[in-house]
Amino acid sequence: MVDSYLDIMYKRLPSRDYRSDDPGFASLSISLDPLIEVPIASPPWHLSFPHVSVALLAAVLFGYHMGVVNAPLQAISEDLGFSGNALAQGWVVSTCLFGAFFGCATSGSIADTFGRRRAFQLSTVPMLLGACISASASNLNSMILGRLLVGVGLGISGPVTALYVTEISPTAVRGTFGSLAQIANCIGILGALVMGLPVATIPGWWRKCFWIATMPAALLAIGMEFCSESPRWLFKSSRLADAEHEIERLWGAAYVKCALSELIRGEKHEEDEPATFADLLSDRYRKVVIIGAALFAFQQLAGINAVFYFSSTVFRSAGITSDLVASVSVGVVNLLASIIAACLMDSQGRRNLLIWSFTGMFIALAVQAIVGSISALSSLQKTVSLSGTLMYVLSFALGVGPVPALLLPEIFPNRIRAKAMAVSMCVHWVANCFVGLMFLHLLERFGAPSLYSFFALVCCMAVLFVRRNVMETKGKSLEEIEAALLPEK
Repeated sequence: MVDSYLDIMYKRLPSRDYRSDDPGFASLSISLDPLIEVPIASPPWHLSFPHVSVALLAAVLFGYHMGVVNAPLQAISEDLGFSGNALAQGWVVSTCLFGAFFGCATSGSIADTFGRRRAFQLSTVPMLLGACISASASNLNSMILGRLLVGVGLGISGPVTALYVTEISPTAVRGTFGSLAQIANCIGILGALVMGLPVATIPGWWRKCFWIATMPAALLAIGMEFCSESPRWLFKSSRLADAEHEIERLWGAAYVKCALSELIRGEKHEEDEPATFADLLSDRYRKVVIIGAALFAFQQLAGINAVFYFSSTVFRSAGITSDLVASVSVGVVNLLASIIAACLMDSQGRRNLLIWSFTGMFIALAVQAIVGSISALSSLQKTVSLSGTLMYVLSFALGVGPVPALLLPEIFPNRIRAKAMAVSMCVHWVANCFVGLMFLHLLERFGAPSLYSFFALVCCMAVLFVRRNVMETKGKSLEEIEAALLPEK
């Protein structure tokens, strides 16, 4: 009887005829709210997985472009005429980070204006152009320009990947799907490492490393043409019929009415006007935005990129002279731990993984700081440096690495989700740049034990912050999370 009643009340309206402020919206909400029950079974994961897989190409590109210059940097500097210029080499590495910051600053507006699918496709334009310019570079300036453009594309696609995967994933596997982005990132880094292996024996091979980067970018642009748009963005854009169609593609016809009922109930907690960046500082949204920005700040200020960027130095002090062994060791541990995290995300929960992860990082850093500070323990320094670094990376990848990019789109309300992600990712890139630029200088001035002590203190503060401010989101729909975090309008 319920189904027959809904069939009368619930009609497939053309997108252009539907608006959330129409009287029909209220009557639809009244009709759906008391009658639709959430199905006991979760929507099948295999329907949305192909769409998630295409989006993860952006994460692969992120990892690849972060690591593509590491192995070939010496060959690039020799061919382009800046060999021995450490500052110029630093610009080749870090320009991508600056571009990513500016890309992040615009990603929220792009995702809200054009939708998630088009935002992905727009992000591939500077990535393709930048990779081509870098591959054909004849001097330092053209290489820097190419890296800058790639960074802009990565900055746009980073927040959009987290948004899209979170918004289209079934609740029961949202944590697992979100963790796949970290795995894809690790695959990209390892892919860049493998592609850079022939650079020492084949002249000009570094150019092929950049040309290869155009392939996944092109696949992302083409693949998104066949992927579903985010139903939540369509609903927010007053395109109910389109949202219904995409829900059916992503979760199955049996879940359409239930999902739309969730969206309608979530609408009660939202303002009518589109969000602006100023709204992020309003009393209604300030707390969740601060939580999001703080998690990314803690993630970076705990020193992870100092380890990733300068792990070779640490391993050399442990008696390992091969940069390849150092990079592969960190990369393999990072990848394996990310796979374990994907398996644990929906069973153990985001909050628990964050607490355990920061705690493990704290222990690894504290042990290294203590051993490095006590001369009587100098015989243990090599072993502790090696095992401590690997434990630190393992702990990071189990929670601190994948959780923030998954948790933030969950706790941010639909109205501000894209812009809040953009702001949080900008904080990520600022902290990332700060650690990358200052680490070696601070290491020379204060020594490793002092830096490890600072990073350990950050991890300790992060544990306290998470325990006090972060709610568990596993097993909850985005609309349920929003209702729990925000007061009624």
